[in-house]
Amino acid sequence: MNTEPWRVCLSDMTVGQEEIAAVTDVLLSRWLSAGPVSSAFEQEFAKAMGIPDAVAVSSGTAALHLALLALGVGPGDEVIMPALSFVAAAAMTVAVGATPVFADVVAPDDLTVDPADVATRVTGRTKAIVAMHYGGHAADMTTLKTLAARHGLYLIEDAAHAPLVRHGEGMLGGLADVGCFSFHATKNLTTGEGGMVVAADPEVAARCRAARSHAMTTTSPQRDRLGALTYDVTGLGFNYRPGEMASAIGRVQLAKLPSDRAVRAGLVARYRERLASVPGLTLPFARRTDPDCAYHLFAVILPPGMDRDRFRESLRLARIQTSVHYPPTHRLSHYRGETTLPVTDGLADRLVSLPLHARMSHADADYVVEQVSAALDPAS
Repeated sequence: MNTEPWRVCLSDMTVGQEEIAAVTDVLLSRWLSAGPVSSAFEQEFAKAMGIPDAVAVSSGTAALHLALLALGVGPGDEVIMPALSFVAAAAMTVAVGATPVFADVVAPDDLTVDPADVATRVTGRTKAIVAMHYGGHAADMTTLKTLAARHGLYLIEDAAHAPLVRHGEGMLGGLADVGCFSFHATKNLTTGEGGMVVAADPEVAARCRAARSHAMTTTSPQRDRLGALTYDVTGLGFNYRPGEMASAIGRVQLAKLPSDRAVRAGLVARYRERLASVPGLTLPFARRTDPDCAYHLFAVILPPGMDRDRFRESLRLARIQTSVHYPPTHRLSHYRGETTLPVTDGLADRLVSLPLHARMSHADADYVVEQVSAALDPAS
């Protein structure tokens, strides 16, 4: 077994002295739970998106849970979502008592949810649609918004891969009823663990903000610093508050996001140029002309018949880390049913994510391309 460090790791963080200093300031303040730093992070994130408000939470999963609750999704309801996504949206749908309904993606070269397939899955029980911006590439929000309006459905954006991506008249995450972001350690903007909720309706945002802290009528900072003596609890709530250290990291990362994105864009361009001639390899989104993109993932689809495990093992031996984004949710044991998704099922066993992060060099990308080509060579 190869126990050497990765020569090219799948993802990495641009965390450095600025983040360390920001966290040190929080520690010296002796206020570690959600407080003024988290409030500042919310305000700065909202300003960057060009919207009035944002609600910081403890994870992207918490953001999805709060979104569903705030929109009144519950027992007897159905929520349509792409199967080619992380399991969180399905899990939180089940957590509120509703049923996830899985939809297909557009095509091997466009891994976002297919609005035409979503339309076939709308029933009298459908309450909401989740649009996931795979790898930072926008789903077809125009068609999905029209579809949701036609049937009186809520539209939720899973923008975990797409922080501050401009799209049309706004930004991804801010185009639907609710947008949910993740700041997990692997994300473009990271706080280690964390997330954000934004909502078109201020009342929905207010419900999310209340529910993230047990639906208490006053917060700890209010009681500590403003003299509030007690609190009431006005509904069901949770401990989904962010920590001040995470928010301090987030504020620094927010400022770094444009420069990090430029690095990612350059790496994707290099990958696409050098992998375009590899026989049988499909490069999703290569023909898209998005004016803006987060470039969160670089997924490829292997030629038909290629043994993915053997391919990944070849890259592992070359000290290149890979992953799969994602095992489709409808094929996971807990969610397995009768759903048939021809496009997703046809590519699921051929999907591989190659390294992509803002600490990579073009030389790293060239080495990955070299090893991918060798792994796909029948003579090797």
